[in-house]
Amino acid sequence: MIHAPRREVLRYLGCRGREPDGQTAALIAARTAAVEEAAAPRWIALELPLALSQTEVALGDWAIPSQKLAAHLEGCTAALLFAATLGVEVDRLIARSAGGRVAQAAVDQAVAAALIEEVCDQACRELAGRYPGQYLRPRFSPGYGDFPLSAQPELLARLDAPRKIGLTATSAHLLAPVKSVTAVIGIAPTPGRCHTGGCATCPKENCTFRRDAL
Repeated sequence: MIHAPRREVLRYLGCRGREPDGQTAALIAARTAAVEEAAAPRWIALELPLALSQTEVALGDWAIPSQKLAAHLEGCTAALLFAATLGVEVDRLIARSAGGRVAQAAVDQAVAAALIEEVCDQACRELAGRYPGQYLRPRFSPGYGDFPLSAQPELLARLDAPRKIGLTATSAHLLAPVKSVTAVIGIAPTPGRCHTGGCATCPKENCTFRRDAL
C-alpha cells in the first residue's frame, strides 16, 4: 500500500509551522487510513519520439501548440505520456464526507491530494530506473501555462487510459476520477535547469502550500 506522507497532508491543510491539536490529529490519522483503504492506485506511461519548435511540441504524430511545454522540454530527446489515478472509490468517499461533514471532507481532500502526488512520485522514480544515465524532467500537465486543458482526451486516448486504468475526461476536459494526474515527462541526456521540479522551481515563495513552508 502506498501511504500519504503526513507532512504533505498537513501542507495541503495549510498547517504552516505548527502541529494540529489532538482532536484534529486524530481526525487526520483516521481519514488517512480511510482514504488509503479506498484507494486503488494505478498508473501508465508511454514513450514517444519528440520534436520541438519554439511554439509547438510534436509527440509522435500529435502536435501540441504550447510555448511553455516546448521550453520545458528543451534538451529532451524523447518524452513520456503519463497518467495516474487513485480510482473512483476515493471520489465516492470524498463525496460522502462532503454531505455535511466539512472538516472531514477537507481532510479527505488533503489526504487524497497528498496520496496522488506520492503515487506519481513513486511512479516517476520507477520510470527513472528504466532510463539509466538519463534524466526525467518534472511532470508538465494539461492546464499548466499554455498547455491546453483540452489536450486531456487525446492524451488519455493515446495511453488507452480509459481501458487500462479506468481514467477518462469529462466534456469540460476534467479528469474522472477527480483524484488523478496526467502529464508529459521529458527524457533528457543531461539534467535540465529545472529538473528538481515542483515547489523548488516555483517563484511564489509566500504560497501557503509550498513544500518548504512547514
